[in-house]
Amino acid sequence: MPTIDVTSSIDAPAGTIYNWHSRPGAFERLVPPWVPVRLESFEGVEEGDRTVLRIGLGSLSLRWVAEHYDVEPGRQFCDRQVQGPFPHWEHTHQFDPADEEGATLTDRIEYEPPGGALGQQVVPWLEDELRRQFTYRHRVTRRDLSLHRRYNPDDRSLTIAVSGTSGLLGSQLVPFLTTGGHTVKHLTRSGPTSDDEILWDPRTDRVEAEKLEGVDAVIHLAGENVFGPWTPAKKQRIYSSRADGTRLLAEALADLDDPPEVLVSSSAVGYYGDHGTDRITEESEPRNAGFLNEVCEAWEAAAEPAARAGIRTVQMRTGIILTPAGGALRLMLPAFWLGLGGRVGERNQYFPWITLDDVVGGFYHALWTRDLEGPVNLTAPMPVTMEAYTQTLADVLHRPAFLDVPSSLVRTVGGEMADQMILASARAVPERLQETGYDFRYGTLENGLRHVLGRTAVED
Repeated sequence: MPTIDVTSSIDAPAGTIYNWHSRPGAFERLVPPWVPVRLESFEGVEEGDRTVLRIGLGSLSLRWVAEHYDVEPGRQFCDRQVQGPFPHWEHTHQFDPADEEGATLTDRIEYEPPGGALGQQVVPWLEDELRRQFTYRHRVTRRDLSLHRRYNPDDRSLTIAVSGTSGLLGSQLVPFLTTGGHTVKHLTRSGPTSDDEILWDPRTDRVEAEKLEGVDAVIHLAGENVFGPWTPAKKQRIYSSRADGTRLLAEALADLDDPPEVLVSSSAVGYYGDHGTDRITEESEPRNAGFLNEVCEAWEAAAEPAARAGIRTVQMRTGIILTPAGGALRLMLPAFWLGLGGRVGERNQYFPWITLDDVVGGFYHALWTRDLEGPVNLTAPMPVTMEAYTQTLADVLHRPAFLDVPSSLVRTVGGEMADQMILASARAVPERLQETGYDFRYGTLENGLRHVLGRTAVED
């Protein structure tokens, strides 16, 4: 029966690594972004606890139920498949002390592939894929624990209210926070159904402000998805979801008797407009601005009531997030996998990329860094041209990149949205993040792409 072992040294005590794995959010942090799997329920890692997953897409998805056993708190837990595609699957998570400060993390998989004799033919591919996934998992575990240890060495448990928790960023930031031992309160526009939800509805101008009393921090992520045709109705939703939603929240925080110490609110590099090849820092003024600049200015201004009330307020001007789970990279990947990829727009237009893990890390840095406030560029330290981005993606995937799409065609198809979202050049650099000591996980594009695509990444 095939067995796979993946072992890594982690600079944290065995008990700390065990606790991280046992908390809500661990699975969401560990599942690679290229794997189509969704968590349906998680009971914990105590003896007999079950985890239910949905693997695959749509009608082709399968239900996987795993049950935990052989639990040794602080040292080990195991899970076995009780429903799913494999005739046999057992997974041991082992945490062995290595010295006073470190430990060895081992994931051991013993399995029998589905499909009988035919299934044996895919064992080499399956083993390669599992090693890719567990290498990714160990890298995330190591870095997440390192961030928590750096910013929160005393293991202080914060209560943090977060909006937009189901979005691309929120679905990773919330698990990062909960695995670090923090309590997250979800700001929701629908009626709360549990104690960890707080009503915040810009459509009706209602917020349960009393439930925000005493929270340590607020992270505001919510906003209408900017992708898609910019009809007048779509543009109004993009604008109002950000300006009105932020104003409602900031005013509620400003009126609290026991307000949070910090509000970290999303913004975007779209604030700057098209700067060509000029370097953009937080001091740069907008240029060739359009609708996105109008949105970002209103978005940031809407947070002013909180700042005037003495709440440290940080606006994260986020770049283009690299992940196959969503956004620009997800849209580009099918063509590149088919060998039909190419440059979109002009060769020398700048692409202000950043990995999702560094966006999570940047928000956590802003949460704890008391001398950081105001606008902050949340982009990788080495922005690249569209030509360099295209060629690097092709090299990482071992595919050609020859089918370029000219700017004129992009504008014809995408209109105003394409002109500002795809063709605008923003050579934005994270000057304030670097000045305040943020250590990027993936500072070069090649390593960032290799990480999110499981192509043997090395951290910078």
